[in-house]
Amino acid sequence: MTITQLHYVLAVAEHKNFTKAAQKVFVTQPTLSMQIQKLEEELEVTIFDRTKKPIQLTEVGQKIVQQARNIVNESDRIQDIVDQQKGFIGGIFRLGVIPTVMPTILPMFIGNFMKKYPKVKLKIEELHTEAILEKLKEGHLDAAIAATPLEVEGIKENVLYYEPFVAYIPNQNDISLEKDKLDVDDLNIDKMLLLEDGHCFKDGVINLCKASRNYEDDQLQLESGSFETLIKLANEGLGMTLLPYLHTLDLKDAEKKNLKMFKDPVPAREVSLIYNRSELKMQIIDALRNTIAAVVKGAITFQNVKIISPLNKKKEYQVN
Repeated sequence: MTITQLHYVLAVAEHKNFTKAAQKVFVTQPTLSMQIQKLEEELEVTIFDRTKKPIQLTEVGQKIVQQARNIVNESDRIQDIVDQQKGFIGGIFRLGVIPTVMPTILPMFIGNFMKKYPKVKLKIEELHTEAILEKLKEGHLDAAIAATPLEVEGIKENVLYYEPFVAYIPNQNDISLEKDKLDVDDLNIDKMLLLEDGHCFKDGVINLCKASRNYEDDQLQLESGSFETLIKLANEGLGMTLLPYLHTLDLKDAEKKNLKMFKDPVPAREVSLIYNRSELKMQIIDALRNTIAAVVKGAITFQNVKIISPLNKKKEYQVN
């Protein structure tokens, strides 16, 4: 049994196709097939059911793939240990970022990071939290920036910053604009314009309002994939919405007049750098965390916040 064979097994498990898997690991299809067959003969088991289209893992094959990931990750640690010993910060680093964070945090740190660490080749994907967790589990991402707490086994969460929720309420909305700051009880989930399913920010808003929404009797059922669309709809009198604080910094002056902050403790989301507990490429993860923390510190100065979890359990905790 070799590490190379395990790499081939993982490639086929991912692509469910020998030809595509061979392309992924840069060998010919006959070479990949032969090596996997040799491994199956050595173990005296069948890892893949080749009679099905697409190819499926057998029951024992699923267990082998799970262990193969662990072994391959641990083998990668050898080079990682050498890199850390030499103080080398470089190589390919695959980072996932949730859509509601990507447009604001990425421009803030990416230039500084690339200038300071020119040997790191960043590959960044915009993904929803569910896809991020799956890719972290399968080893297709090295780390990600996501809203936490997620409380997922095997995943570490390193807090980057706390980002307050800000209400966007155009003049025609029925919430009193005479208030300097809002109470959470002022929110009406039935008048709230929300992001579409899959966005953890939407889940956070619903948890903040401590409500679930039933659309069956609504005359208009509307969700959007972007804050820009929600703002335009709110401007048309179709409701109000909540925005993450960093997103409000780039609004036009006329739109900023529609913003309302909440009373202390300010409801906020926790944004973290998350990664596998195997802690591979920790030198790059630490460099990312330090770079992001440095630029965000100047933009977000809120101290007394109440964290609204993206989880369905509506967990809250306060940070002073």
